[in-house]
Amino acid sequence: MKAIVTVMLKEGVLDPQGKAIAQALHGLGFAAVGEVRAGKVIEIEVDETDPEKARALASEMARKLLANLVIERFSVRMEAV
Repeated sequence: MKAIVTVMLKEGVLDPQGKAIAQALHGLGFAAVGEVRAGKVIEIEVDETDPEKARALASEMARKLLANLVIERFSVRMEAV
């Protein structure tokens, strides 16, 4: 199974990278762009056939290493390989 972990800053946490992206998009003429939030996506192949067990492993990885839970939130999505 493949786990797709998406990590984003929590609401209320300043996102300078997102602000820079928004300004650049405005500079390119994309006037309809509002707030932009930047994050990261991590793909992990998990040697587990049970989707719920694989999701639990990926969530544990996110809590222990991939996300700073003080300022970030994460979500896990599973895909068959």
